[in-house]
Amino acid sequence: MKTEIQTLESRRLWLRAFRQSDAGDVYSLLADGSIADTTFLIPKSYTKEMAEDWISTHQSEFEDRTGITYAIVLKESSKLVGAISLIRIEEGHQAELGYWIGKEYWGKGICTEAAELILEYGFLDLGVLRIHARHMSRNPASGKVLLKIGMKHEGSLRKHLKKWGALENVEIYGVLIEDWKDANHRVDTVPTSAPR
Repeated sequence: MKTEIQTLESRRLWLRAFRQSDAGDVYSLLADGSIADTTFLIPKSYTKEMAEDWISTHQSEFEDRTGITYAIVLKESSKLVGAISLIRIEEGHQAELGYWIGKEYWGKGICTEAAELILEYGFLDLGVLRIHARHMSRNPASGKVLLKIGMKHEGSLRKHLKKWGALENVEIYGVLIEDWKDANHRVDTVPTSAPR
């Protein structure tokens, strides 16, 4: 029996399951390569077919309880602007946070708002005790998001990742459920209609 991915909401955003009809928007957001340049899993030459294949994996990962991926959607316009995930979920223990936002939406606090929301979901609904994240050292904006949502910098890994032929340094962040609760990092939600 299939379980539905529940929609989450904050003041400006819906986090909802991806649909195959989103593939064109995903391709448009990722086509120029600027997001792929500083993320771990997005390939350089992105195609609409890749978006379709990626979306097709989400439901089974959710049913297997190994990952959950959300489309980040602006409430005001119903525009899809990015993605946020908890991956490598270990039930009762931990998960890894990952995200990307379309370039034209950078610097607007969207990623921080979405990340706060999925942290709350991970701790309160999934029951994990720790959520961690990583980013390339040359992408400090991502680190600022992680600090804003209550994560702590836990270390640096030198020349840890090979991306497009270059060795990259990686920064590691994490937050424990007790630290998150103490800091009261929760998203203010308002009742609204579900996304169409």
